[in-house]
Amino acid sequence: MSDTISKSAANTPANTVAARKSGARSGFPPASLDALNFLLADVRGALGPYLNVFLVTEQHWSQESVGLVTAIGGWIGLAFQAPAGGLIDTTRAKRALIVFALVILGAGAITIFLAPDFWPVMIANNLMAIVGDIFGPAVAALTLGLYRRAELARRMGRNSAWDHAGNVAIAAAAGLVGWAFSQRAVFLLVPVFAALAAVAVLSIPAAAIDHERARGADEQDEVDHAKAAPSGLSVLLTCRPLLVYGACAMLFHFANAPLLPLVGQKLALAHKELATAMMSACIIAAQAIMLPIALWVGHTADRWGRKPILLVGFAILPIRAVLYTFSDASGWLIAVQLLDGVGAGIFGAITPLVLADLMRGTGRYNIAQGGVATLQGIGASTSGLVTGVIVDHFGYTPAFLEAAVAATIALGALLIAMPETANVPSSRGPTGRSGRNIAAAASSAVPSSA
Repeated sequence: MSDTISKSAANTPANTVAARKSGARSGFPPASLDALNFLLADVRGALGPYLNVFLVTEQHWSQESVGLVTAIGGWIGLAFQAPAGGLIDTTRAKRALIVFALVILGAGAITIFLAPDFWPVMIANNLMAIVGDIFGPAVAALTLGLYRRAELARRMGRNSAWDHAGNVAIAAAAGLVGWAFSQRAVFLLVPVFAALAAVAVLSIPAAAIDHERARGADEQDEVDHAKAAPSGLSVLLTCRPLLVYGACAMLFHFANAPLLPLVGQKLALAHKELATAMMSACIIAAQAIMLPIALWVGHTADRWGRKPILLVGFAILPIRAVLYTFSDASGWLIAVQLLDGVGAGIFGAITPLVLADLMRGTGRYNIAQGGVATLQGIGASTSGLVTGVIVDHFGYTPAFLEAAVAATIALGALLIAMPETANVPSSRGPTGRSGRNIAAAASSAVPSSA
């Protein structure tokens, strides 16, 4: 009887949490998460800017047609951002969800390769936009479920670094394939890397994932299952810092998203035979900077706080957009693209940490990610259409200056309205009433006296 009692006591929730806090993760190999981040970057990196350049230079689409496909795909994708986050919060089949999305993405890339006409490309791009909503939040959720909060900043930085390393690898591979074969052949890289990414995610043991922590529940709340219940969705609308950050992210992406495709098009039109190689050079230039930036963010975010680092990233964007207008020389354009490695590198590495700060204890981390990603998508997809019209009617320089104005507005909003989020206390008070203290806590960045 005493042995039974002892075994029962050993399996209490408190002891389970203690085991988790000790770092035990059921033999989880960190290299699996490294490989997943690296390969998912490869899967997504063979699309996007390469598709735009391919359609303009090889298929002779107009800027407005490309902008329309990009905008519609973005709008459809963003409509699924928040539902995708909610699904990731609730499902325990996170690995299977990633594999399913990889299958759809690979099939879409093959469709574009076989039939690069308007409607096949439109349909394939829309489906890829929908499943593309899954990757970022799902990987962030896996990371939360595999690592304790004290380890999170460094792990998120490491995730971002491997993501950028994957972008460098796919840019180099795409440049080589485009030069040796054709721009069209680049899309065949997607199903290859998708299969490898599926192997990587399945190598993460299902038992190693703490699904309560993966949706943003506090570790101490795991002892009290009543407290571990997710907060109401209203927490997304009552957290003022979350709304401010979402608006800043939308403006940032409205300004940033069209810059690389525009630069790639300028380079491709000047050097048509080297179009893919030129685009790869732009991507490699930025990603080579993003990799150390991501590691630096992971090592300094807890000591410096989030906001000072974010301000640096946001300040770089309007400067970069204006610098593109100074010269059309290929060397200059590629050199300016290096600044993207600082701005976008900071934003990509620190955003998961800001959201983890704000949603701590609510159980709504992934749906908050989906909500912010929706706003990012609104900015990115709308800017594709807007800049396409501007370029067709006024040229490239006005399009770059329009992006600079939007980026400046984003910087001002971040400086004035966004509080520091580091060391924000749990959004749950001792009563377990979730979402009530988020805005006040984030605004003051001082632990609640409760």
